[in-house]
Amino acid sequence: MSCSLMAAGVPALILLTDSIFFNQRKRTVDLDNNYKLPAMYFFQVFDEEGGLMSYGPSDADLFRRAAGYVDRILKGAKPGDLPVEQPTKFELIINLKAAKELGLTIPPTVLERADQLIDN
Repeated sequence: MSCSLMAAGVPALILLTDSIFFNQRKRTVDLDNNYKLPAMYFFQVFDEEGGLMSYGPSDADLFRRAAGYVDRILKGAKPGDLPVEQPTKFELIINLKAAKELGLTIPPTVLERADQLIDN
């Protein structure tokens, strides 16, 4: 996969949410890093596997809001009557170690906007 992307001159990747990528996240991150292909992912767990950066809904916020739904259902609300909600809090996470290994310098203005920096 990545070899074909490199041959096509693709300079970077943005991987959106997909169960195949999520289930194979270690393999996906390793391939991207082996081919020195910077990638942005949808979930923080990719950064924890060594990926460069992610931007997506805050897991903590989603779980907190889900608890509110459970509370309302346990108090008698019908699940079908509850509104569908979209995520409201998004997080930018940057893995500085991955950036260094890819030979990238993240601009200070981007670092300042990051919600979390990983450096291990």
